[in-house]
Amino acid sequence: MTAFTVVTAGSAPGLPVPATPKQVPHRGGEANPSAEALRAKFGGAILRVEVVWGETNVIVAMDRALEIIRWLHDDPSQSYEYLSDVTAVEFRDSTLPIEVIWHLRSIKHRRFLRLKGMIATGQPLAAPSVYDIYKGADWLERECYDMFGIVFEGHPDLRRILLWEQYAEGFPLRKDFPLRGRFSRAEQLRQALAANPEARYSMEELSVADAYAELPQDMRARIKGGESTGE
Repeated sequence: MTAFTVVTAGSAPGLPVPATPKQVPHRGGEANPSAEALRAKFGGAILRVEVVWGETNVIVAMDRALEIIRWLHDDPSQSYEYLSDVTAVEFRDSTLPIEVIWHLRSIKHRRFLRLKGMIATGQPLAAPSVYDIYKGADWLERECYDMFGIVFEGHPDLRRILLWEQYAEGFPLRKDFPLRGRFSRAEQLRQALAANPEARYSMEELSVADAYAELPQDMRARIKGGESTGE
């Protein structure tokens, strides 16, 4: 087993003293040095580099995304040891691709990099899992799958994490998701009445619910009346 090494923020040699950036332009500005290193290493797999509000976005070919992220993690000159988020964006314009986004941070070099892979209209909603590189991707990828329906290939346990596994109305952050849901009120009520609470709650939680019947009448009346904290 490899010994755990503490990474100190800004421990890489030659870094300038950190300072709050001022008058940051909306577009343009100095890019993260990792962007140029990626271009030199991966060539055509780096499709575009953008600097927006001082943050560097690197758009990569989806079929090379896993290889690129692994290099950013492993190479000592990059050392992106922290995956802070995995998310996605779908635009209302259906001709635009869905963006799968990885937020990477190098604590050692004090850098932030946003990587984006594109899923074109009509293509399968799939992206490579980075779980083997960052164990913290486990729940992040599950949440992205739950909300957008993006399948992270290689994830060891890809299932819903916010909604129940039998949820059948689609993916709430997709732009095709209706605000009132796909089912009628009657169908929603039927499903709620047919649900088995023991499949969704622990016995401890069910015991608390059962204990309500044993409470004094005045306490039950206060609870039914919407008693607020501090009353």
